[in-house]
Amino acid sequence: MRFFPSEKTALFIDGANLYAASRSLGFDVDYRALLGFWEKKVNLIRAYYYSALLDTEEYSPLKPLTDWLAYNGYTLVTKPAKEFTDALGRRRIKGNMDIELAIDMLELAPHLDHAVLFSGDSDFRRVVEAVQRQGVRVTVVSSIKTSPPMIADELRRQADQYIELSDIAPDFTRRQSEQRPRPARGPDSEME
Repeated sequence: MRFFPSEKTALFIDGANLYAASRSLGFDVDYRALLGFWEKKVNLIRAYYYSALLDTEEYSPLKPLTDWLAYNGYTLVTKPAKEFTDALGRRRIKGNMDIELAIDMLELAPHLDHAVLFSGDSDFRRVVEAVQRQGVRVTVVSSIKTSPPMIADELRRQADQYIELSDIAPDFTRRQSEQRPRPARGPDSEME
């Protein structure tokens, strides 16, 4: 892993993707420690966290986390998730934050030396490439050790640096939990 303390760096965290990867690897993220980990290694100017929230419920299990993040050094980017019933009558939730993350990464690129993307979604390959053309070094953090792997090969190849999430997880693990199989996701289910 190459880190340069003077590099102006921003984190772009796909919340649903990081949650799914960490749960599949059997740990919970300590977001205070995650921020501290990066602050020790680079000149961290911004840490974005992206999450779709379901408005229809009076209480969302994500609410305490998103409230905490907003008051503790993260720039929270949210939008309402959409709830629908699929053709088989099952309740589905769709809340894709890819566009929001891509726009923020592109807009911030002229002010950055290094962008760190916490996601393995292949849809981000093109934005990573565009940001690299602006002279920004891009690190992708995800996992090939999950089953199935959370990182798309094309995104991993495009990144300047790939970091296996399980290799750095001990630096920001809140508590060990039992390793779990990743839940099956339908094509329209974008949120965990």
